[in-house]
Order: sequence, then structure tokens, then C-alpha cells
Amino acid sequence: MFGLFGRLAIRSLTRQTVSTAFAKRVDNRFVNLDPFWIQSAKHSVYTSDTSLKDSEVEAIETINVERQELIAFDETYRRLFKDMIPKSNELELIQSFRWIEKVVQYNVPNGKRNRGLALVMSYRLLAPIRDQTPENLELARILGWAVELLQAYFLVIDDLVDQSITRRGQLCWYRQDGVGLTACNDAILIESCIYYLIKHHFKGKPYYTDVLDLMLETTRFTSYGQCLDLLSNPPGRGRKPDFNSYTAERYSAIVKYKTAFYSFCLPVRLAMFMTNWSDPTAHTDAEKILLKMGHFFQVQDDYLDCFGDPEVIGKVGTDIQDGKCCWPVITALQTATADQRRQLQDNYGVHSTEAVARVKAIYKELNIEERYREYEDFTFNEICHLIDQLTLSSKIPKNIFYGFLTKIHKRNK
Repeated sequence: MFGLFGRLAIRSLTRQTVSTAFAKRVDNRFVNLDPFWIQSAKHSVYTSDTSLKDSEVEAIETINVERQELIAFDETYRRLFKDMIPKSNELELIQSFRWIEKVVQYNVPNGKRNRGLALVMSYRLLAPIRDQTPENLELARILGWAVELLQAYFLVIDDLVDQSITRRGQLCWYRQDGVGLTACNDAILIESCIYYLIKHHFKGKPYYTDVLDLMLETTRFTSYGQCLDLLSNPPGRGRKPDFNSYTAERYSAIVKYKTAFYSFCLPVRLAMFMTNWSDPTAHTDAEKILLKMGHFFQVQDDYLDCFGDPEVIGKVGTDIQDGKCCWPVITALQTATADQRRQLQDNYGVHSTEAVARVKAIYKELNIEERYREYEDFTFNEICHLIDQLTLSSKIPKNIFYGFLTKIHKRNK
């Protein structure tokens, strides 16, 4: 994924639409890399309008910043790991602290680190070069790992509630020998590490309370979204989903609160606070773009849960048998015949191979895969227009948002 290259050649290109222009900007035929954020001292690949400049841009000396940052980010984790665990000379707590180390090491460092890296790369784009000292970059990485801890906290709970099997290519934590329902408290232990870490490294910083407020608000919002998700289909074998509540509006609310706030808004807004971007209008504009992107991301996730390769996505999809209020079934219900709806009602949320196969057969009859591709192209174009529109008024570097979009566009895991 992270290919090295020394020179980026941009040919003379003129495109009529945002989507086509941006597709060419990130197309591997022109860029020998699947890039996230590419930083150049000479030029910006992106222009202020919706098409690339007509004149040929000379070859640009550049580096793959994300590859280097991923290495630095992981090095920070290795230094930081012991800081996540409270220090105490009390012998009575030693067993607890050893258990916390085991919980954190299993659940935190093995993901894609997208959210934490997004914070660091956003910081690099927002902060003046003079402020990007080794000390400040290290603080951005530490805060990035706080976001990764938050992600791990949510996933441990989510996997337990959903009775998922694998996560990140390994058994879910609660399925480990000797864990089970102990995972409930383990998730709380992970969350406690977040605020211990933030207090240890950021207390006294001018943005300390802003960081705490945003982390707590995001946790609260995510719990609201999880609540909506669970109430749409309460846990328990034998209980059938209520399709009357499976509406596009309900789905959008679940996605907004359960996914978009913490996966997209949180990393960028934390970076904004670290770099003194405290203007409420700028935060509001950023949030509008990032919430839209978060919705796009969750639709992709729902699609991959059903149609993705478990070896590639790192987990076995269970949305159908769990009766999840997710994009494929919402889309199917919009055009299903009475007979197809009845079959979906009979088989959706049923833990059997035959029932899952029947649901997928109905998805095939309704061309859900083709409708997803249409959705993906349309939404990509829509997000590009939104980025260009809002960044003009708020002056936030649009590369931050295009960086996210590059990362998730046409993803398969």
C-alpha cells in the first residue's frame, strides 16, 4: 500500500468535473502510490477550482509522508506503552496493571491506525512549519494514540454486543480464553488509559480543556449512536428485526453518531485545537464535510461486511445474521416486492447459513452491488463539491479532506 517514490510527475490534464479531476489526481496511472497525504514544498496537486490547471506541472520532488509517519507513529507507541498504565507502588494493584498491559497490547496497536494517523497528518497540514518541532509532532502522535485507544474501547464493546468472531485478523478479545464477559470491564480499562495519557502529556497546554471536552463529547455521541443501533434490533436470538423502523433517516442517525463523529470529526478537530484553529465557524464547516465522509465510510463498511472478502477485510461479516440496520438491507427494502420483503423478514436476523444465503440471493435479485457502485460514484462527486465550497469560506486546507477521501475511495477493506 505504501510504495516509495522519489518523483511525482503530473501531466497536463484538464477535467470537466470534480470527480473525474480528483480521480485522475489519485489514479495510480499518474501517481505510483495509493497516497493519503502527499506533501510537497513546491506545489500543491489540488487547485482552488474543480479542474486541474491546463499548463503542465514539472516533476515534483516529494516524499511519502505517510509512510514515514507510520513508522514514527509506531515508534511513539513503543515508547508510550508503559505511560498508558498508571504507576503505583501498591502491591495490591500489580495484577490489575499487568492485566491492563495485556488488554491494551492485544486490542490497540494492531489496526490500520487510520484515525490516529489522520490526526498527525492533519496537524502537519495545519501547523506552521516553525511549530512542527520534534516535541510538537510527538505530542500529535501521542494524541493520535489516544484516539486509537478510544477506537479500541468502542470495538471491544461492539464485538461483545454483536457476538462477532474476528477483528483485525484475530479472534475478538472477548473470545480469548479466560476473557468472556470480563471484556466489559476491559473496555472501561482501555478508556481509563485515554484520560490518564492526556492528563500526563497535555495538562497545562492551552488546548487541554478543548481536547478533553471533545473526547468526552465524542464518546457521548458514539454511545447515542450505539444505543440507536441496538434499539433498532435488540439483542437476543429469535427476535426478528422491525423493518418498519429500518428507514434511511434512522440509518443516517445511527451512522452519524456511532461512526462519523469519532472516526472523522474527532481526529481533524483535535488537530485544529492543537494548532489554534479555534474559530467555531471553521469547526462547523469541517464537521459538515467530515460527517458526510463518515456516512460514506459506513456505507462502504456495510457493503464490505456483506460482499467483502473476510481475508481482506480482517473479519467475518455478521450484519445479516445479527439483523443490523445497515445500508444493503435499507436499500433492498426500498425496492423489494411484497414477496421479497416477506422473505427478507423471514431470513434477516436469523443465525443460519441458509438464511444468510437467501438474503444475499435477494440482494443479487435487487442489484445491490450495482446500486452501491452508483452510490459510491455519486457520493464521491458530492463530497468533492462540498470540500471545494466550504474550504473557500473557512480557509481550511482542502488537502486534509481530500486526504481522507483518497484513503477511503474505492477501498476494499
